[in-house]
Amino acid sequence: VQLQASGGGLVQAGGSLRLSCAASGRTFSGWYMGWFRQVPGKRREFVATMDWIGDSAYYADSVKGRFTIYRDNAKNTVYLQMNHLKPGDTAMYYCAADQEISTLKPASGVRYWGKGTQVTVSS
Repeated sequence: VQLQASGGGLVQAGGSLRLSCAASGRTFSGWYMGWFRQVPGKRREFVATMDWIGDSAYYADSVKGRFTIYRDNAKNTVYLQMNHLKPGDTAMYYCAADQEISTLKPASGVRYWGKGTQVTVSS
């Protein structure tokens, strides 16, 4: 499994960014794709996840109503649309894939990761 994340950058508070994660290496039917984030000195935390076939999506409370995860099956790509960004959203964002990703599963239990993409939100 290969995951290639992109789309990070520097944005002012209140602005928007869209992260992309191109997935390859297997058929992802029945799998979950997700986004996590990490700041130095802290654990990697769950942000959002969705299953590859259905429309179920789940979010961390801190991003509900501001972030949207969605996919383009034809491109094997998952996106994270981030609106109304806050300085507290500043982190390295990682794309992830596994047969299960949920709010209850720690990042340490997720098997496949892309390289991070940095998001910096200035006040």
